[in-house]
Amino acid sequence: MSSFQIIVGSMLGGTEYIAEAVESALTSANHHCELHFQPKFSKIRQKQQTWIICTSTHGAGDYPENIESFVEDLCAYDQPMSDLNFLVIAVGDSNYDTFCMAGKNIRNNMLDKDCSEIIELLCIDMDEDIDPEVIAEQWIRDHLDQL
Repeated sequence: MSSFQIIVGSMLGGTEYIAEAVESALTSANHHCELHFQPKFSKIRQKQQTWIICTSTHGAGDYPENIESFVEDLCAYDQPMSDLNFLVIAVGDSNYDTFCMAGKNIRNNMLDKDCSEIIELLCIDMDEDIDPEVIAEQWIRDHLDQL
């Protein structure tokens, strides 16, 4: 059993549903999960954890308001994070040139902190006629052996 911290960046709530679908897939596989809808960097466990960051992109490639301070604190953190595993689910609209930019940027921030990306970035395009929760849940189930 692994332990996951699911960190959510959402303006309108859609990404929260994606995070809950990810949590459901992981808990049904007997993993422990904690959801963070108002993430505070200092409150999220790092030791022996995998962070799953689910974030939409707002405006001109910006982070949703609820995750801005988390990202600022992450960028300012000056301790080693090389023992932290992570993966990112980015949500966006491909009609914009900033498609999934917040997710791509936080992925780069995590890599800059020497965190280990265990599954490559998933970008979910809300311009398509899809059910994003089903896509995210299936993606997690397809990668359970890597978690």
